[in-house]
Amino acid sequence: MRNWYFNLVLQDVISEEQSDALAQLAGFHDGRISLVESPERSWFTCSFEAETLTQAVADALARFKDFPGVLVRSVELDEIALEFNDMLTPAVARLPE
Repeated sequence: MRNWYFNLVLQDVISEEQSDALAQLAGFHDGRISLVESPERSWFTCSFEAETLTQAVADALARFKDFPGVLVRSVELDEIALEFNDMLTPAVARLPE
């Protein structure tokens, strides 16, 4: 088992009502998934322990069944996540010159 790092990008910005609902969902308060917001978008940074990245993403996505009206648009691995996941290679991401 290992920790996997990734982002779950939402289809829409979190509304006030959804933010209030999120505060009541225990599955989002264990330190493995954290909401990040900007005026243009909302996403969750995730750190889940699992055998594979696919299992880690599935575990994170399972939490959204109790979060009505919130849709995950994409799973993203930025440069930091690629590095933490030991996936940063020239074939995946351009290395700084």
